[in-house]
Amino acid sequence: MTTSVFPTIDTPAGPFAAGAPDWNRQRHSRMLSHRYHSVYDRVDIPLAQRDWPNARITAAPLWVPVDLRDGNQALAEPMDRDRKRRFFELLVAMGYKEIEVGYPSASQTDFDFVRLLADTDLAPEDVTIVVFTAARRDLIERTVESVRGLRNEVVVHMYTATAPTWREVVLGKDRDALRELILAGGRDVLEFAGDLPSVRFEFSPEVFNLTEPDFVLDLCDRMTTLWDATPQRPVVLNLPATVEVATPNVYADQIEYMHRNLSRRDSVILSVHPHNDRGTGVACAELAVLAGAQRVEGCVFGNGERTGNVDLATLALNLHAQGVDPMIDFSDVDEIARTVEYCTRMPIHERHPYVGALVHTAFSGTHQDAIKKGMADHRARAAATGRPEREIDWRVPYLPIDPADLGRSYDAVVRVNSQSGKGGIAYLLHTEYGLDLPRRWQIEFARRVQVHADHTGLEITAAELHELFTAAYLADAESAPVVLKQWNTGATTTDITLTVGGETSTSEHRDAGPVEALTAALAAAGLPVRVLTLTQQTIGAAGDGGAIAYLEYRAGERTGWCCGRGDSVLAASLAALVRAANRMASAPE
Repeated sequence: MTTSVFPTIDTPAGPFAAGAPDWNRQRHSRMLSHRYHSVYDRVDIPLAQRDWPNARITAAPLWVPVDLRDGNQALAEPMDRDRKRRFFELLVAMGYKEIEVGYPSASQTDFDFVRLLADTDLAPEDVTIVVFTAARRDLIERTVESVRGLRNEVVVHMYTATAPTWREVVLGKDRDALRELILAGGRDVLEFAGDLPSVRFEFSPEVFNLTEPDFVLDLCDRMTTLWDATPQRPVVLNLPATVEVATPNVYADQIEYMHRNLSRRDSVILSVHPHNDRGTGVACAELAVLAGAQRVEGCVFGNGERTGNVDLATLALNLHAQGVDPMIDFSDVDEIARTVEYCTRMPIHERHPYVGALVHTAFSGTHQDAIKKGMADHRARAAATGRPEREIDWRVPYLPIDPADLGRSYDAVVRVNSQSGKGGIAYLLHTEYGLDLPRRWQIEFARRVQVHADHTGLEITAAELHELFTAAYLADAESAPVVLKQWNTGATTTDITLTVGGETSTSEHRDAGPVEALTAALAAAGLPVRVLTLTQQTIGAAGDGGAIAYLEYRAGERTGWCCGRGDSVLAASLAALVRAANRMASAPE
């Protein structure tokens, strides 16, 4: 019997699942899953005709960030006035046109912030301000007081939980009593705000996704009737997945049912507010839009109670990646992220879609190789068409969108660790230092880098790669025995002056170029170096940074690799040959 390394983990040891194939050896665990019930056992799902599976998203819905209310309520340290103002200014700058700014009846800070908007020109005229309230008379009165005098359009957003467990456990009301509570709240909204010319109304049956379809449809129809919804003054019906409990297709079915059956559909803005308890909030929102939703409430980076609200940045950039304008600007995503982190005092995860510090970074060798080739192809296509790289179609493997779209450079696209390969190493040396390694060199140098990475276990920076490259191929022993003192080439001859072991000699070579002449001179000095491959590269603009030569050579039974630098590719090639001879001269017998 073996003792588990993790004694607190109860390794599944029950029987195999009934009917499982032989290749599936998973066993039943002792997790108490029987305590929970499928969504289909908790609420009727309207399984009518579905149009949403065949629909496509071709335009952005109306985005409504709720960071200043819902997201703020979920912070350990709620935002003060200055942080709320900074966040609001960011949302305006990004292009949001409807913003839920607070819960004025629940917080003096929220009330004062709404009054700040009323007393200043902080909110542009085309931005609609949303305020949130429970369906209780005193709270509604306080909420309307906060928005009185605002020049902007205003939405008063009233909510009440409607699902059976909330009715029975939290509110202690049956369906009839809850219906009357909601309608009374709706009448209070009309009493206090009905005469305000620029105010519209919103109703959220909280926990919509666990509420009986017939009950929630009846409530919504009664509210649009009470508030006299018209196409000119539509009512927002916001249908939250307050606690996510089902796969996204279920939420889509529920939204499509409402979309098909609401009695004043042309006078309703159908809105959704998905949470992320199952980690599928983004999918729920996308499928809900396919099913008829026109408006999406969420937080810019998904902040909110428990696992958060739906992530508006991911939703918007998912559209961008499909060629659909998200109608919101993310062209400096790092500034947006810094501002949100400052305001919320919460970090954004490194793997956050599109925004995280590592999402455009590849460590894997196969990924790096594909990205390297994709970037080269991108540059070549731009050059061939005579168009800027930022304007041509993007089709680089592993990068769904161009990092430059988000204001990011390509500097961190490829990073090297022990999992990396030749492509990533070559990419970094090329982008950072202009070194365009031949393929065989990439393979040779990658082996050296792998040994170093395995030894340290750390990420290797471009500067460290360059140091490794220099030590491996451009460094000489402290006292190099071979020195090329001079070379001259004429019409038919090349003269080579060499110092080997302190002895200087000059030789003349007929009908030979400088490389062939130096090879012959070295052989005559007892240092026969055979050139296997020689690749030359000019670095930088012409006459701007010299040249480098990559030499693969054979000396006796040994094959080696070294480089040379010079003012020209010819000088660099001769320097590489001399370096090879020095390595041969310094090698042990």
